[in-house]
Amino acid sequence: MSRGGRPEVRAFFHEPTFTVSYLAIDPETRKAVVIDPTLDFDQKSGRTGTHSAQAILDAIREEGATLEFILETHAHADHLTAAPFLKAKTGAPIAIGANITTVQGVFKSIFNLKDLTPDGGAFDRLLRDGERLALGALEIEVMATPGHTPACVSYRIGDAAFIGDTMFMPDYGTARADFPGGDARALYRSIKKILALPPETRLFLCHDYKAPGRDAYAWETTVAEQRAKNVHVHDGVSEDEFVAMREARDKTLEMPQLILPSIQVNIRAGELPAPEDNGVRYLKLPVDML
Repeated sequence: MSRGGRPEVRAFFHEPTFTVSYLAIDPETRKAVVIDPTLDFDQKSGRTGTHSAQAILDAIREEGATLEFILETHAHADHLTAAPFLKAKTGAPIAIGANITTVQGVFKSIFNLKDLTPDGGAFDRLLRDGERLALGALEIEVMATPGHTPACVSYRIGDAAFIGDTMFMPDYGTARADFPGGDARALYRSIKKILALPPETRLFLCHDYKAPGRDAYAWETTVAEQRAKNVHVHDGVSEDEFVAMREARDKTLEMPQLILPSIQVNIRAGELPAPEDNGVRYLKLPVDML
């Protein structure tokens, strides 16, 4: 395995949730990972779909690649994961940061999920800070990057890092830190950890919302660009300055549209609730909890 190298990266933008999923491939062996796959979900009708996830499967086949892992950067609050669909089609295990157990514990109470044991058991593999996984001739380095949630991790593969919701494009800034277990100070330190990577490191983001004045979606940047231009956390912004800005800004934000359906599914590695006696699956809607 080598920490160097340049993985081939294909991005899949899910405009309904402004989410970007990735297929990263070792060019030498064609071993691959998928990061943050998205399930199609229409909240108005309650219908799910796998069109977006199927596009990733089609790309894996087109690339002649073999899927080794399905990696989640965190338990997302803005979309449902399609990880179980990809696992069923490929056999690849689903992995997430080890601190998902903390997130499960918090939301087990909020949703009164009596059948959920907060031990991470819904996932095939729990990953710890500094852990390394083989990806053909490349290596995946797990970087704990909490703050947005306690369980957030980033994945460094060669000259690329997949950084979840820690940062957005430089003109849009950084992730919120006001969800249960979130911490603006921890987020700042996680971002600084990412920005200590070599300046040419490619950074792949989980979302883009098009900052005012920008007409096109974008989701790839570099360490150097973020350090020079990120409107929230460029070089020279202190921890205290960032925390004051982030906490004030978070107080003005509404909850994500899909937070209630997505969290209760995503903390179970994407598994929907079991059908009830009429054969129908139901998601819970806690009232006056968030």
